[in-house]
Amino acid sequence: MLKKIISEGKLGDVVGEAESGAHSLPLILSIRPAVVLIDFLMPNLDGIETIEQLRIQGFQGQFIMISQIENKEIVGEAYEKGVEFFIHKPINRLEVQSILKKTVGQYRLRQSLMTIRESLAYMESDKFTQKQLSVKEIVYSILNDMGIIGESGSGDMVLMMEFLINRNDSTALLPPLKDLYEAISSSNKADILDIKKETKSIEQRLRRAIIAALNNLASLGTLDYTNPNFEYYAPRYFDFQEIRVRMKELNQNSNEATKVKINIKKFLQVLFLDTAEKYSQTS
Repeated sequence: MLKKIISEGKLGDVVGEAESGAHSLPLILSIRPAVVLIDFLMPNLDGIETIEQLRIQGFQGQFIMISQIENKEIVGEAYEKGVEFFIHKPINRLEVQSILKKTVGQYRLRQSLMTIRESLAYMESDKFTQKQLSVKEIVYSILNDMGIIGESGSGDMVLMMEFLINRNDSTALLPPLKDLYEAISSSNKADILDIKKETKSIEQRLRRAIIAALNNLASLGTLDYTNPNFEYYAPRYFDFQEIRVRMKELNQNSNEATKVKINIKKFLQVLFLDTAEKYSQTS
C-alpha cells in the first residue's frame, strides 16, 4: 500500500524492501536511501533497535516510523533515537503524502540546516562569541520547524523577510501584500506585465507552502499534542480552529481533506516578528 501511494503520488522512488530489521541493515547501509519507512514491530530487531544499529554504523538518512502504538513513552523514545515522524496504522493516504513531502525538502537542505543549528547552539552558550546569523538562515530554521523548507514558496518568504529587515522603516507592521509581492518581483522582472504575472505566482506559491505547514503541524499535533513545534507554531501562525479541523480528519483517517482557510498576511506578519527578534539577538 505504501509503495502504491508513493509511486502514484510521485513522492519518490522505492529503492528497497526488507522483511525484518536484521535483513534491512546491509540493504540500507549499501543503498543509503534518503528516507527509511520503518515499522515499529519487526522480528529479530524492532524499529527502534534497527535505527540504533544504523546510526552506530553512520547512516544519516531520515526515519519515518509506522505503528499503531500510541504510548507516549515509546513515542518519545523513538523521537530520541532519530525518528522524524510517525505514520499511524491503518495507513492514511493524506498523512503519508503530507509527511513524505516534508521529509524530501528537509533531506535536500540537511547540510545547510546543520550549519544553522550549530550557529543557534553558539547563541545559547556563553562559551562562544555569538555569530551573526543571516536573515536567510533564520527564516529557513523557522520554516524547517514547520516542515516547509522544501516548498517553492519558502524562497519567496526569505526574499520578503530580507526586504522587510533591510527597509528604512522601523514599523513592525507589514505593508499591503500587493506592495510586498511587487517589491520582491520587481528586482528580477523589468517588464510591468511580467511583474504582475509574478506577483500572482508568488501568492500561489505562498498559499501552497502555508497549507503544507498547516497539514504538517496538524500531523504533529495528532501524534503528540505537547510537541514543542506544534505548541509554538500552530496557535501563533494559524487560526487554531483550522488546525483542529485538519487534526480531526487525520484522526478519522479521512482521505478527503476539507478546504481550510489561511491568512497569508498573518503568517508573514508573525514570521517577520520572529525573524526580526532572532536577527536582533545576534546583531
